[in-house]
Amino acid sequence: MTESAPPAHSPAPDGRPDTSRPREGGPPPPSALLRRARAAVFLLFFINAIAYANIVPRLPEIRDSIGLSNTALGTAIAAMPVGALVAGLFAGAMGARIGSGRLAALCAFGFAAAVPLVSFASVWAMLACCLFLLGVLDAIMDAAMNTHGLRVQRGYGRSILSSFHGLWSVGAVVGGLLSTTLAGADVPLRWHLLGIGALLAVLGVAVWPLLLPGRDEDEAPTSSEARQTETAPATPESSPAATAARAGLKAALLPLLLLGLLLAMSSVVEDTPASWGSALLQDDYGASAWLAGFAYVAFQTAMTIARFTGDRVVDRYGRVPVARVGGLLIAVPLSLALLTHSTPAVIAAFACAGLGAATLFPSAMHAAATIPGIRSSDGVAVVSWLARVGFLAAPPLVGLIGDRISLRVGVAMIVVAGLLILALAKVFAPADRSMSEESR
Repeated sequence: MTESAPPAHSPAPDGRPDTSRPREGGPPPPSALLRRARAAVFLLFFINAIAYANIVPRLPEIRDSIGLSNTALGTAIAAMPVGALVAGLFAGAMGARIGSGRLAALCAFGFAAAVPLVSFASVWAMLACCLFLLGVLDAIMDAAMNTHGLRVQRGYGRSILSSFHGLWSVGAVVGGLLSTTLAGADVPLRWHLLGIGALLAVLGVAVWPLLLPGRDEDEAPTSSEARQTETAPATPESSPAATAARAGLKAALLPLLLLGLLLAMSSVVEDTPASWGSALLQDDYGASAWLAGFAYVAFQTAMTIARFTGDRVVDRYGRVPVARVGGLLIAVPLSLALLTHSTPAVIAAFACAGLGAATLFPSAMHAAATIPGIRSSDGVAVVSWLARVGFLAAPPLVGLIGDRISLRVGVAMIVVAGLLILALAKVFAPADRSMSEESR
C-alpha cells in the first residue's frame, strides 16, 4: 500500500489542523496529550473485549444452571445483537452530545455493573435481559471508542486504528484464558464475574483522565472536497446533484448488499466459536470445562496474530486472493475435524478459522469506503449494520439445529459460511482497484 501524501499541517490534539508550524519530512512526534489519549483508547478496546470474553467459556455452565435447552440458550444469546442493533441507531447522537471518549468510558462503567448481573440470572428472561443490556453497551461503546480513536489518529497524522483492533483481539484472548482457567479451577461463577466487574471499574477510572478534552469535531472534508469548496461557486441548482446522488446510491446498492452478506457470514464464523465452541466440545466430545474453553481461545489467538500481520499480507497478495484463502481456511479444516472424535482437531480447526476470518472485516470496510456514488462514511455504516444480522441469526439457529440434530451439525454452519465467503470474495476487487490507483 502506498500512503497518500501527508497534509500540509499536522492536526492538533482536538483534530483541527495545527497551522502554527509547517510539516517537514512527515508528522511531528505526538504530544504527551496524544500519547496519553492513545493509551486511553487501547484501554477502552481492551475493556470492551474482556467484558464478554469472560462470559463466553462459562455459557454451558450458565445454560445447565438455569436448565435451558440449546435453542433457549441460543435465543438468549441472540438478545445481545438485538440490543446492539437497537442501540446502534442512537450511538452517534449520544457521542456528539456527550463526547466519544467520555461516552466510551461511561460504557466501561456500565459493563462493570452489567457483567456480574449475568451470574444472578435464574431464568431465561433474566439471562436474555442481561445479554440485551450487554449488547446495548457494546454497540454504543464500539462506536464511541472507534470515533475517539479516529480523533487520536488525526492527531498522529498516520494510521494507528488497526492497532486498536488488534488489541481488542488480545483482550478477547486474555479474557477467554482467564475465564477458562477460573472455570477449570471451579471458581464460582458469581465470584468470578464480580471480580471482573471490579476490574472493569478500575480500568474505567484509569481511562477517564487520559481522554482528549473537548467535544468531537466533525470530520474534515477530503482534499478533493476542500478544493471543490474553494473553487466551485455556490449554485442554487441542487436538483442535478440530487439526481446524480440517487443514481449513485442505486448503483452502489448491489455491492453494499454483497459486502453485507459477506460480513454476515464472517459474523457467523466469529460468533459460533464464542457462543457454541465450549458447548460443542463438552456435549459432543466429552471435553472438560477447562479444555472446552480453548475452542474460543484458539480462535481468538489465531485471529489476533493474523490481525497484527494481515495488513502486510493483504498489501502483498491482494484482498481477493487473501479472502479466498481465508474462506478455505474456515471451511476445510473444520469440515474435516467435525468428522472426527478428536477434541484437539476441533480446537486446531477453530484456530484455522480465526486465521481465515481475521482480514475480512477490515477488507470489507475498505471496499465499502471505496464504492463510487456514495460517501465513504455511509458505505461503512450500511455494511456494518448488515454485518450484525449474522451475530443476531447465528446463535439461535445453531442452537435449534443442535436440539433437533446435534451441535456438531449446527456448528457446521461455519463450513457453509466459509464456502460463501470463498464465492463472494470478488466483491473486494473494487477496493483492490482503488488501492492500485492510489499507488500510481
